[in-house]
Amino acid sequence: MTQATTPAATPASRPIRFVLNGETREVSGVSPTTTLLDYLRQTERLTGTKEGCAEGDCGACTVLLAEPDGEAGLSRRSVNACIQFLPAMNGRSVETIEHLGRDGPTPLQVAMVENHASQCGFCTPGFVMQLHSAWLTGALTDRQSVKDVISGNLCRCTGYGPIVEAGLELAGEPVPDTGAADAALSMRLAEIEGEGVFAYEFGGHRWFAPTDVDDLADTYAAHPEAILVAGATDVGLWVTKQYRDLPLLIDVSKVRDLMMIEERQDKIYIGASVTHRAARDVLGSVHPDLSEMLRRFAGYQIRNAGTVGGNIANGSPIGDLPPCLIALGARLFLRKGDDLRLLPLEGFFIDYGKQDRAKGEFVAALEVPRLAENQRFFAHKISKRFDSDISAVMAAFCLTFDGDLVSEARLAFGGMAGTPKRAKAAEAALLGRPFDAAAVAEAMAAMAQDFSPLTDMRATSGYRLRTAQNLLKRFQLEQAGAVSGRIAVIGPDALDLETIGGAA
Repeated sequence: MTQATTPAATPASRPIRFVLNGETREVSGVSPTTTLLDYLRQTERLTGTKEGCAEGDCGACTVLLAEPDGEAGLSRRSVNACIQFLPAMNGRSVETIEHLGRDGPTPLQVAMVENHASQCGFCTPGFVMQLHSAWLTGALTDRQSVKDVISGNLCRCTGYGPIVEAGLELAGEPVPDTGAADAALSMRLAEIEGEGVFAYEFGGHRWFAPTDVDDLADTYAAHPEAILVAGATDVGLWVTKQYRDLPLLIDVSKVRDLMMIEERQDKIYIGASVTHRAARDVLGSVHPDLSEMLRRFAGYQIRNAGTVGGNIANGSPIGDLPPCLIALGARLFLRKGDDLRLLPLEGFFIDYGKQDRAKGEFVAALEVPRLAENQRFFAHKISKRFDSDISAVMAAFCLTFDGDLVSEARLAFGGMAGTPKRAKAAEAALLGRPFDAAAVAEAMAAMAQDFSPLTDMRATSGYRLRTAQNLLKRFQLEQAGAVSGRIAVIGPDALDLETIGGAA
């Protein structure tokens, strides 16, 4: 990364400019925390995009976002309009359900009708936009892929069967060649966006969107009180659910240096603004459990928007990714002004809601080691639902062996403490021993020294501790070849009511 040399002047406020359904829009006079959904419905009167949950869970507000891909083409993704802030659309293209059938019904719309895949109709526009986006990006290949794609869409009439059948009809259908049109739109968006740091201000509230990491460092150093926002999958809820006043936001979603992925023989470097969807393949190359975990990470639209750096920086004790990265021994790059520092990821999490990050300092990138031949890895998510759910317990283990003996153990958990945390006592019980039933039994008992988990709506303290212990036992059984397959969803058959003292 290059180093800044001189502080940048505060840029002048500009209107928000983007393309909506093929037409250029220039917007000013609205709060920077106006959501895209509110703008579409209340200003544009495009009411086909629905508001269901206002938190990115139900998918009724799904729209198609496009932006230049850096190679004279477009990068497309579906997002939840309900938690996207309007200034983030600057230099991007938004397509809603009203635009989809402008030249006649698309193959997907025809399939939805022929399969009777719309019941009350409220969720239908979101499903159509989501499946259409997946078709255009080549994500529809078979029945399972259709189910994965609609993981972030909720049908309240339980009409999933016909919707899946409609999506399946599109799998294998050729995608129209839009190369020339994409190139033209890409150039148009680049011209619309303009140069330098985009700044927007209204009513004393400001929004900055740099595209260069040095500009980001300068802007954040000048405004250390600002809130950083990338995919808005967390910050968006501060507005839609908590009604918080956010007077100053810095958008990092377009900082080119933070969107890099660099693969080396022994390590992977991932920029903080890389989305979870973009990170899935590269992390899956480290171990298949990481790919499977990210397949269950929230819903599809959230994975399209939420970033690796954002998931780390918000410090959630129930984040799914940090325990996996801690188990692997990942390190974090933090930048403040011209200074760049590197620290172990586990050292970033100090206490609940407190991270080792100074004012004006931001998460820049992540260093993830690849597994060595003498290492074994395991990651497992326990939740009440398979898709789009928050973990009750997230476990990730990495063992290093010297022959048949464990020479290093890293057992990391989410949902067990106020931060993602390693089980140090359990680790110590495994060191210098074969990874067998006797060693694991001692480690399971020692885990009670590591954690005193809370009871909440997702699980009781007793359930969490017992589950964490059992996941370590499962890892040992898998390594011994005694168990295959995964049980990852909390259900009535999985609950030990005597242990947890009631429904988790």
